Amino acid sequence: MYRQELVLTSSRNVILAFGSRVPAMVIRVGVTIDRSSPVPLYHQLAEQLGTAIRCGQLQPGDPFENEIALAERLNLSRPTVRRAIQELVSQGLLLRRRGLGTTVANRKVHRRAELTSLYDDLKRDAGRPTTIVLQHELVRDQRVAAALDLPADAELLSIVRVRFSDNRPLAILRNWLPSSCADITREQLQAQGLYALLRDRGVRPVVAHQTIGARTPTAAERRHLGLKPSEPVLTMTRSAFDSAGNPVEYGDHCYRAQDYSIEVMIDER
Repeated sequence: MYRQELVLTSSRNVILAFGSRVPAMVIRVGVTIDRSSPVPLYHQLAEQLGTAIRCGQLQPGDPFENEIALAERLNLSRPTVRRAIQELVSQGLLLRRRGLGTTVANRKVHRRAELTSLYDDLKRDAGRPTTIVLQHELVRDQRVAAALDLPADAELLSIVRVRFSDNRPLAILRNWLPSSCADITREQLQAQGLYALLRDRGVRPVVAHQTIGARTPTAAERRHLGLKPSEPVLTMTRSAFDSAGNPVEYGDHCYRAQDYSIEVMIDER
């Protein structure tokens, strides 16, 4: 294994390593290419460049060095670099425009299909999450109870929140919890993420059934998320359980599709 330094250009003014002045900054991103690893070279490159974008080392609008220069710097083939760049384009991290080259795309929330909290994901990615609680009440809902393997008349804590990232609305989060969690307050939900509050109570989801989709938003969703009627929402429903099979939560969420994506790793059977 050896370490190679990759140089990427940014829109901020600096001096190139060769000494000539250009209207762009050179950002050195440490990239480790392990040629003995079974992980494909293009995937190693894409993963590390994607991390640099997600953590803010590369900012939206920054120009991205072309594949020829990247291939020469890292001693990789052009098809390998091209495939890595295309993977980042597919993930929404890079934007290719004819005549303008490749640039870092506007920041989105990229969330892996894992049992994590959106609040925790935003904090990790420096998204400065805030929350408005729209509903907090005890209800009975046969559909949700069935999804959680609870009796049809089971009492549930129903919570509806609007989650903001950097003061911009990102998602409407509808959750139902067993009545054992009814002591969770509005004030706590405004200050913390739901999963953190559950962990404080010794409740930890370990397995879930999750469905991802898309649809047109309702009038209320358009109002809360600042969407036009033609703009879609990404949807996610989830039934989560702890290690003993006890129900933890049922969620029915919708997100601004232009600001949110979900990454799923799939394996060959």
